[in-house]
Amino acid sequence: MYKNYIFDLYGTLIDINTDEWQAALWKKLAMLYAYRGAHYTWSEIKREYGRLVEEEKADVLRRHKDFSVIDIKIEKVFRGLFVQKGVKPSKSEIRFIAEAFRCFSTKYIKLYDGVEDLLKTLKNHGKSVYLLSNAQRSFTENELNMFGLTRYFDGILISSDVECSKPDKSFYQTLFDQYSLKKSESVMIGNDYISDIAGAADFGIDSLYIHQSISPEIKGELRSNYTVMDGDVYKIKALILKDK
Repeated sequence: MYKNYIFDLYGTLIDINTDEWQAALWKKLAMLYAYRGAHYTWSEIKREYGRLVEEEKADVLRRHKDFSVIDIKIEKVFRGLFVQKGVKPSKSEIRFIAEAFRCFSTKYIKLYDGVEDLLKTLKNHGKSVYLLSNAQRSFTENELNMFGLTRYFDGILISSDVECSKPDKSFYQTLFDQYSLKKSESVMIGNDYISDIAGAADFGIDSLYIHQSISPEIKGELRSNYTVMDGDVYKIKALILKDK
């Protein structure tokens, strides 16, 4: 029986749909920046955002040559948009911008049916539950709290924290080092056949694949030990809460 249950978040526990390139988002963001003295047209701030994202990616690659899949801290981009207009923002202002950006870009967000039941069951069985998510902490932290999920996790590792993402084995290793986990006692649960499942297999741990409507199309080998192809979260318990 597994001791450690490691979850992906988006597409596994949380169903979400976002659109970060809609004109309405950038018009609102330009207005927020103008409130604080950083004046952009909506098309200009959209263009500069994209440029600063690419600059941050290049900087991370220079600093972490051993990472095969990187991530950035999006707060640096939001800060850069202020600085290049001569405005020095506070940390709280950057936090607010990040929250507003996420709010404006989210079409819908909800828990999949059965998620709380699954997490409660695992905790009631004395299991350790971890989150390993390709995400931005300034977005994800609020969404975990919004759904009351934070309390279920014994450890949370988000890619923006370490500038490394799944399926890079370094990201998995960071979680295992930080919480002294053993591979033989651990299973990864996710909806992406590359990031979650191939990443887990390459790292050397078991995995469960759950297919959801937002899962990437499977174009290669599905290397999971267990599968739930109809998106039914309730079925996960029967597969992984049993003797190995």
